[in-house]
Amino acid sequence: MAQGIDTASEDANFKVASNPANAKNQPPPESPESIKTRGLVILSFWAVVVLLGLPVWLWTTSIYRASLPLQDMLDWADGKACKPTFPLQITIEAPFLQEPEAAHLVRVTQHALDDLNEFSAHHLRLRLAKSFLPRDPQNASMAVIQDGYAAGSHTQYGRTDVLDEEALTVRILPKPGAQAASAELRSHSTRLDVFYASNQTPSVSSSSSNLATFIATKLQELFAEEQAIIANILQSAQTRSQAPQMSSSASSATRELRSRSHRSVNPELVAKLDSRMARSLKYAPTYHITVSLFTPSAAPSSWEIESALAEYFTPLLDSISGVSNFTVDTQVQLYATFSPSVHSPEYDTEQQIWTLREEDLSGFINAAEWPLSPSIGAGPTLNFVLYVPNPSTSPLVVKGSQASGWLIPQWGGVVILNPQDANATSNEATLSKESIRPALLTFSHQLLSFLGAPQTPPSLPLQLQTLTRIRAASLLLSASSTMGSLANLTVALPSIAIPETVSSAVDTTMMHLRTTCDALKEGRFRDALKNARIAEVQAEKGFFEKSMVGQVYFPDEHKVAVYLPLLGPVGVPLVMSALKELRRLWASRKAGQQG
Repeated sequence: MAQGIDTASEDANFKVASNPANAKNQPPPESPESIKTRGLVILSFWAVVVLLGLPVWLWTTSIYRASLPLQDMLDWADGKACKPTFPLQITIEAPFLQEPEAAHLVRVTQHALDDLNEFSAHHLRLRLAKSFLPRDPQNASMAVIQDGYAAGSHTQYGRTDVLDEEALTVRILPKPGAQAASAELRSHSTRLDVFYASNQTPSVSSSSSNLATFIATKLQELFAEEQAIIANILQSAQTRSQAPQMSSSASSATRELRSRSHRSVNPELVAKLDSRMARSLKYAPTYHITVSLFTPSAAPSSWEIESALAEYFTPLLDSISGVSNFTVDTQVQLYATFSPSVHSPEYDTEQQIWTLREEDLSGFINAAEWPLSPSIGAGPTLNFVLYVPNPSTSPLVVKGSQASGWLIPQWGGVVILNPQDANATSNEATLSKESIRPALLTFSHQLLSFLGAPQTPPSLPLQLQTLTRIRAASLLLSASSTMGSLANLTVALPSIAIPETVSSAVDTTMMHLRTTCDALKEGRFRDALKNARIAEVQAEKGFFEKSMVGQVYFPDEHKVAVYLPLLGPVGVPLVMSALKELRRLWASRKAGQQG
């Protein structure tokens, strides 16, 4: 029965296959040559795609990322690569002491200084200058002082080992009739004269000396503000570097460091540092200074500003040219009225003066009408305004303090020049150079304040030295922080490009950072500032590279959105034909195995 069924099925299939109508619906069989040709065509398309198209696409769309020393950059940002120190060289000259006594005094003074200083990054190094002994100390003391030994002769007594960057020279001189030691810091010089009484002559056998204690205390006072500023800069940088991963133990360690480093510093001085730093300008390689004359009337209409700047202002700019470069221009504005927010001056009948309220000082500048827009060029602008009031409202001062000048943070300064102060009459059309001098001196002090210079010691050369060290420290830490930010950005955003210009800028920055750190440790502060300025410029150049910043806004998702409409129509036929050919090959291989 089963055999009958199978025979019937075979007969039915034979009849269907033999039907001519069904044979017309079947495609003609492919020849082996056609099958081979179709396979070669598909293979050639895929060969072009894989061997040519895909490499070209990867090459044209790949993001070039130059290699960067990421770990070194992070070490600089974390303060592991450099521990900046500030050794200040101080030369002791004791021409009226025997060499053993002078050397013993230097050693005892150094020990006293080390005991007073608890901030190890900033320390004073004392050394004894070589000098010839005078013929008779007791008879020559006053003669030497009167002959001008204290006037600045650095070759007196055969001094031959002076360093180029000594911070201070201390001259220890006897003073007959004195009961106690005294000190005098010469203005506009880096010399401190210390006078001691005859009974204060140090003994070689003693382990302590009142004179040594006095000198150490005086030196510590001179550099207390600088030490506090540098400590604040270093601690601020350390706090910023530890902020992302600061734990409770790290926070307590930072507080302990701040407490230990400020223990020997005047608390009132430390309290003023934050407000003073907020008032100063951020560092820039170039600043533009605009000196303006404003008056509410038609006079004065001119001033001898060029000669006054050359004599009273330009020397200061030349002395701080190592810190930043400066450009200066001047302007005169007549009929300049007060800002509408400022109340009219009030007349004080008792003192017979006109006064401005302190709350009106911040709005004194009439920004709407006075031409004080920032200059077109590199660097921020500092405005120094000399205002000459009407004779009818003169003398004009600030109420309460009776000051005639004030600072406007992050902007500039204002000085009111009353005609009585300038020895001028109300009809004078030109301000003389002598009348401008007080205002330019005030502008000089305001400029130093904006740059972050300390107020002590009173000697201008010492303040400029301190400014050099402060700027070197701040630029070193700023460039190091920028390197850390660039390293974190590179790791966090793998899709951004790193061109060779960034790699070159990073290498230059790292080299100058190492040079700066070495120069600070060796006490070569001018070289340190020079290299720190280059490091800061190169760090900013590398971080704000235009091509790198622009790539941040073109992630991989945008690439998919751009290429998918193009690759879809091309890729689907290629994939489907390849799959069909693979199925045919698999079927033929399977049929061959069964046969």
